[in-house]
Amino acid sequence: MLGPVFNREASVVPKRAATYLTRGIYLMTLFLLLCTGYLVLDGSRSLVANSDTAKFGGWMFRLLAPLQLVILSALAAVGSASNVAQEKDRRTLLLMLMTRLSGFEIVAGKATATLLSPLTLLVISLPLFLTLPLMGGVSPNQVFAVYLVTLVSVLVSAAMGTVVALWREKTFQSIALTVLALLLLVAGGEIVAAMGSPYSRWATAISAPRAMVAATNSHAGIASLMQTGAGWFVIFGSGLAATVIAIGVKQVRVWNPSREVRLKAPEPETSEEFQRDAAVEAAVRVGENKPFEGPASWKVRQPRHVWDNPILWREVRTWAYGRKILLIRAVFVLIFALIASAVWYQVQSGVAMEPSGRIGRAFPAVTIPVAALGVISLVLVNALAVTSITGERDGLALDLLLVTDLRPREFIFGKLLGVMYAAKELILLPLALIVYLGFAGVMTMENMRYAILAGVGLYVFVTMLGVHSGLNYVSGRTATLASLGTVFFLCVGIAICMTIMVSFRGAFQLQLAPFLVMILGGGAALFAALGWRNPSSAIFTASFALPLITFYAITQFLLQTDHLYVAAALLVGYGFTTAAMMIPALSEFDVSLESDRGDGVSGATKGGPAVVGAATPEPTV
Repeated sequence: MLGPVFNREASVVPKRAATYLTRGIYLMTLFLLLCTGYLVLDGSRSLVANSDTAKFGGWMFRLLAPLQLVILSALAAVGSASNVAQEKDRRTLLLMLMTRLSGFEIVAGKATATLLSPLTLLVISLPLFLTLPLMGGVSPNQVFAVYLVTLVSVLVSAAMGTVVALWREKTFQSIALTVLALLLLVAGGEIVAAMGSPYSRWATAISAPRAMVAATNSHAGIASLMQTGAGWFVIFGSGLAATVIAIGVKQVRVWNPSREVRLKAPEPETSEEFQRDAAVEAAVRVGENKPFEGPASWKVRQPRHVWDNPILWREVRTWAYGRKILLIRAVFVLIFALIASAVWYQVQSGVAMEPSGRIGRAFPAVTIPVAALGVISLVLVNALAVTSITGERDGLALDLLLVTDLRPREFIFGKLLGVMYAAKELILLPLALIVYLGFAGVMTMENMRYAILAGVGLYVFVTMLGVHSGLNYVSGRTATLASLGTVFFLCVGIAICMTIMVSFRGAFQLQLAPFLVMILGGGAALFAALGWRNPSSAIFTASFALPLITFYAITQFLLQTDHLYVAAALLVGYGFTTAAMMIPALSEFDVSLESDRGDGVSGATKGGPAVVGAATPEPTV
């Protein structure tokens, strides 16, 4: 029914070992979070009374449900956008459009093929969520209501990512516009909610997080979804996904091939035979016996001066990421303006340093919007960095660069500086917000300087992480998911573990053991992502030390002690990890290349030119 595009993906996915590994890791992570919360709470007070067990079940349900919403929605959005963008980079989408496949089979097939992974993860986690009603405090109807909201959010994310990627030409444009469009929906819900309680249902209908909160409410269930507003989100989200898919079906052959895919101008013909034939044809058509002057030559642009580092010159002086990057900057500026307005209101009303949320006395209210803007900025910069390499690889330009006389430092530093220049608005605006908080008196000038230094260190880290993932993963989609997954774990995963510890307050020695299980498990996953191809002692040390350093930095921030320790820990930890990824790239220029391109290059030596005819299974240059 959905066509051969979906049928092929449905037949190939079960044959991949990574499919089952991903499912096992996802389910094990949720189970370990549940066990960690149980051990922490049981260590602080005994779960003898039924009321304590019910409170624990309800609290863990309200923690795991939003976490699953964020993970699966992000996986659907980024996965669908990168999947279609990879087809474009490899020019296989044009071949698909030349077949007799209909627009519905192409668009709906790509969208539903991307949904196989997140929907499978959603199904396998259902038994785990159904164990929570056994503890009390949660009803089965709430579980199914939460799953319905999550399902609709995943559908909207996949539809948005697929259609945006079909519209835009560059991979970064597809991922960034998809993420920003989904964030604008969330921001729109917050704006509507700020208009007053009469508009709260409309805000819930627009915003997936608000719909999730409504679905996890103790009085919510399938029958009361419409009353809480979550039902309106299901209706609105389903209609939005269908509308977006319909637009993609109608416009897929209008958008593709895009105007950026231009044919090269042919060389002017100067042969005597061509001139004679053209002169005769012109005389016959016009009826005049005029001499033929020959074809007009194509206009050639004046050559431009190229810098000593051509990689940096291309990143800075050309539209390497497409002209639509201006649209991405404009949308990010809009989101920044909304968050900055919220921060300004908190500062002016005097609630900036007041407790906020369930983890109240730990986090000031102003921390939430500033941290959200920082995470969005880090994700976009990392996506730009990884796609700067995968775009070259999928376009077969990376092979050509590797056989030139470019030195490793020219390539690596050219990409690093070029990405940071292209993302200058994404970097400078969050730092400007920190400067405002310093001059507004929310934080001291000394702490403001520490925060800026730590922020710069994080931006350098995520940029190098993207370049490292792009160089070490052959598949562009795998590189993107691995790189963004690492950023998500370091920014969100550890914060969730800290939320468990702060919420279930008790003896620290009882909380530390289960928390270390999550930290060490995250370190192992981090090592698998960073050093799966070329493991080293430095990568191993950084992978297991980085979660602990992040945990220490968050703890120091929660204790509201001298922020010098926070900045120093972040700079040392993330600086060491950046060096662990950068030094091998500079010294060996180790790049993973595909072995099945059929270009005659099946192997290479480290630090040297490609070797033709070598028989290594994973060639490197």
